[in-house]
Amino acid sequence: MRKQELRKIYKQKRKELTAIEIDCCQENIYQQVFKIDFYKINTIHIFLSIERLLEVNTNPIIDFLLLKNKIIVVSVSNFSTNTLTHFLFDRKTKLKVSSYGIPEPVNGIEIDAKKIDLVFVPLLISDKKNYRVGYGKGFYDRFLAECKADVRTIGLNFFKPVNCIEDVNEFDVPLNEIIYPK
Repeated sequence: MRKQELRKIYKQKRKELTAIEIDCCQENIYQQVFKIDFYKINTIHIFLSIERLLEVNTNPIIDFLLLKNKIIVVSVSNFSTNTLTHFLFDRKTKLKVSSYGIPEPVNGIEIDAKKIDLVFVPLLISDKKNYRVGYGKGFYDRFLAECKADVRTIGLNFFKPVNCIEDVNEFDVPLNEIIYPK
């Protein structure tokens, strides 16, 4: 299937998940994340979940990583350029929900994408080659292209990957791994 069709299908599938299904899926995802060996990983970018779109709630992951003394990075979205700017995040960081429903830091120190060791990536669906379908603006493909060559990338998703996304292009960046409920 093509991205546009997959986007429509998986937005709807997400809406159809019950609160109990979401909780069970998220708990399974968290358990997989908590088993990752973070020993050599210091700086971790993680998305702040858009509640109205029912994205995987990353707050428990952030709490876990802060307890492990990891450096957390979150982004501010620029919708005129479809780019992300990255900021250090800690328990003192103030957040504001943007007009797009995205929690974003209002204070924080900007950080270069090349300093990030691991990126947790939001997605609607992925395929077996770890290409992803997001919301169609290319924010994360642009961001991942700015990162160092050996950055580790992990997608977080409620659904098992599909066989193939038919219209992958040269700007699409495959992820290293997809975590979904198993």
